[in-house]
Amino acid sequence: MKTIVSKRLITISIILTFGFSFCWSQTKLKTVDKTVRIGMHQADNRKIDVVIVHSVYNASEGDKYDIDLVLKQFSRYHVSSHYVIGRKGDIFQLVSEKDISYHAGKSILPDGRMGVNSCSIGIELITTNDSIDSPTEKQIQALTALVKDIKSRYKIKYVLRHSDIAPGRKTDPWNMNWEAFLKRLED
Repeated sequence: MKTIVSKRLITISIILTFGFSFCWSQTKLKTVDKTVRIGMHQADNRKIDVVIVHSVYNASEGDKYDIDLVLKQFSRYHVSSHYVIGRKGDIFQLVSEKDISYHAGKSILPDGRMGVNSCSIGIELITTNDSIDSPTEKQIQALTALVKDIKSRYKIKYVLRHSDIAPGRKTDPWNMNWEAFLKRLED
């Protein structure tokens, strides 16, 4: 009888341990599942210490802010990101944080590290590079909440723009007041 009770307690302990570790490995914010299997690969035990912020829009026919058309574009180029934030502030999760998404391309961190995809979480804001277009207030609020949430779960060394890690090659995030965003992260 004692053996059966001990085995049950051990089993319950294991389930609770793995259950809680899984719950804490992902964002606590409300997200919309848009899981992709292209432009990413599964990883085990990667060390996440960087967040990279990007911009994206649908450059093909149709609504330039449509998430499904953006995902179709990602598929065409075999890229992805962990999250995409829509114009109304919806947070779409494409890739699990534990896995690697192909969002950074050829890039280098301020400390000289390359292979940025392997240590970072990529977040895309749906906005165009038109001078009259910029991220919406709802997008900035969602981005701020998401980055704060990520920082609560990982020891983040850098929160950077795509243009910071690929100067001369990338210019995004477009038309965003980066300094004001960084101040929001301090609040």
